[in-house]
Amino acid sequence: MRWTAPLRPIFRAGEGLLDRVLCLLGAVAFCQLPEFIQQYLQRLGGHLDEARRQLAQFEAVAAQSKLTLAQFIERTSANADEAVARLGGIMQAAIDRVAELSSTESALRNASLWEKPFVFFANLDRSIAAATMDVYRPAVPTTIEGLLYAIAGMVTILCVYHGLIRYPIAAVIKARATKSS
Repeated sequence: MRWTAPLRPIFRAGEGLLDRVLCLLGAVAFCQLPEFIQQYLQRLGGHLDEARRQLAQFEAVAAQSKLTLAQFIERTSANADEAVARLGGIMQAAIDRVAELSSTESALRNASLWEKPFVFFANLDRSIAAATMDVYRPAVPTTIEGLLYAIAGMVTILCVYHGLIRYPIAAVIKARATKSS
């Protein structure tokens, strides 16, 4: 009888506890993604509202001048005064920003449960994501989406633990035990 034999039941109990702790950690970690995306969407919507408000102001000034926004931008950009001409670029940037934010918001809101993380990362606005992270508050979503992400987290963490840690270590220990016998 080897000296480690009495410790085996303790190791098995500890390993069972470790599996449960890893399941919990994986579930909690993975279900944060839908919550982060939801908070990101709120912030994205705020940016979009503000960009639309700014664009509406430019459109109102163009209308007061009896011009379309495109005509107003063209005239402003062609102005001999360099400071005024730069304003044309700012107006065009506002149009582009509204289009970009609208596209991103629409893509995220219309993405299926399985597509959402891929759509999120494909359309990620780093400045909005960083601002979201600055004020992010973890939460456990009580939705089907949150449940599915939690299950995916449990499975992923257990696969990583068993495939990359537990089984390789067990194989080395078994090989050493066989070699020393």
